[in-house]
Amino acid sequence: MGPLGRTIRLWHTVRHLKPVQFWGRARFRLARPAPDVRPAPARRAVVGPWAAPAARRASMTGPTELRLLNEAHDVARAGWDDPALAKLWRYNAHYFDDLCAEGSAARTAWHRALLERWIRENPPARGTGWEPYPTSLRIVNWVKWAMAGHEPPPGSLDSLAVQARWLTQRLEWHLLGNHLFVNAKALVFAGLFFEGPEAEGWLALGTRILREQVPEQILPDGGQFERSPMYHALALEDMLDLANVLRAFGRADDAWRALVDARVPAMRRWLQAMCHPDGEISFFNDAAIGVAPAPAELDAYAVRLGEPALPAPADGITLLADSGYVRMQLGRAVVIADVGPVGPDYLPGHAHADTLSFELSLDGRRVLVNSGTDRYGLGAERLRQRGTAAHTTVTVDGQDSSEVWGGFRVARRARPTVPVVQAAPTELRVACSHDGFRRLPGAPVHGRTWILTPGGLEVADELTGPGRAVSHWHWAPGNRPGGADGLSVDRAAGAPLRIAAAGAPWATHPGTWHPEFGRIEPNFRSDAPFPGRSHTVRLTWS
Repeated sequence: MGPLGRTIRLWHTVRHLKPVQFWGRARFRLARPAPDVRPAPARRAVVGPWAAPAARRASMTGPTELRLLNEAHDVARAGWDDPALAKLWRYNAHYFDDLCAEGSAARTAWHRALLERWIRENPPARGTGWEPYPTSLRIVNWVKWAMAGHEPPPGSLDSLAVQARWLTQRLEWHLLGNHLFVNAKALVFAGLFFEGPEAEGWLALGTRILREQVPEQILPDGGQFERSPMYHALALEDMLDLANVLRAFGRADDAWRALVDARVPAMRRWLQAMCHPDGEISFFNDAAIGVAPAPAELDAYAVRLGEPALPAPADGITLLADSGYVRMQLGRAVVIADVGPVGPDYLPGHAHADTLSFELSLDGRRVLVNSGTDRYGLGAERLRQRGTAAHTTVTVDGQDSSEVWGGFRVARRARPTVPVVQAAPTELRVACSHDGFRRLPGAPVHGRTWILTPGGLEVADELTGPGRAVSHWHWAPGNRPGGADGLSVDRAAGAPLRIAAAGAPWATHPGTWHPEFGRIEPNFRSDAPFPGRSHTVRLTWS
């Protein structure tokens, strides 16, 4: 891409940003606050019940050994900020998620020693651990650990207060989204955990931010506005944590508590709709299993807080109109499809070029998938995983439907139409189109219709305008496609699928699926060039 192309791409990236992101970035880079190392305020008395939070996977495998993102290192040898380790791994090392993980009580002695080591080896305001995001998550985890009845080791409460003071000077207004949300959540936790004028100031600042951000970031249909099932699960955990801590410290009747509580039921239903029958999330935008607590764990946490149990999903269509997803469930099959924008215009950092992609489960097992996410940062593989061809949807002239670039950038992005939904007892139909390819010669538009019946799924694609269109089909591990025009898919469990698609022969290649960070599984990908301006594929299973 030449200088003019790069300039155009940059313009289409930055023109959507909010003014606060510009001045916030300048302030964040130029400000040099000094850490305030005064002793901590006194602890506030707990006056209400504290429910056990949602548990993540255990990550401590030894007194100083951490297995994070499917990669193990010993912080006693590598240190906390070894530049040879990926930035995301270093971030996770500073979160202290294991304090609230599965079986954490058995590792209490390790936790106490690791807290003391962290304080010794991470002086205030130095290193990755003091960046705002890991600071925010660590504050919350240390407070949760203390609320569970653990006696904080010497110096840890003073460190906690220093971290809260530091965070007030490093709020991520330049990023907004989930980063600013967890910054504010941490201040609420610290402001309730301690008492006195200083703590009340933290609480007031965090509450003021969240009063603005909750209505913006949690859409009316319950979805988190970055439209990633993974980040939605994290946001649901945040909201449940806030409800928990507000109740424990006697803020249950506050209007702020009511704002939190009002969002939780819709958020739970949204997550349920975006999960496969295997109980885990679907892969749209940046999404991976194992980062957030498992959906079942979040659901159990909500019930411990007094929320009613959710009924099982029923056959029919669930349209998540505000976030732009649709779930089709009929008999043995579940289809989850993306019919919405890639994310908020001013914050598409976790977006993939996955418009009109879908995933399919049959008999409780995944059959068709998007490729998932196993890394952040820069590089060709990160860009490939965000690209359209890594999703079960259509490319035109080899181009992405949205211009993803860098690690977290999007220039021109696809705009979908309002989906048309029709439901009958034995047929579910959803149709939608998008304009993401209009920047190409002839301004082509891609339209897709899904028709789900008890015995199969029909996917009809149409291209309005010129261009070489190819539909990409990513098969979950355990599904092996074979044949040419009449394709058969052997499944690890259940009868084979039959695929009928008139026109050009299919080409099947080895591929990769990325269900977790740091995890790569071999699978197969089938590509089907359009024989003309349209292409219809029928999958049958009965």
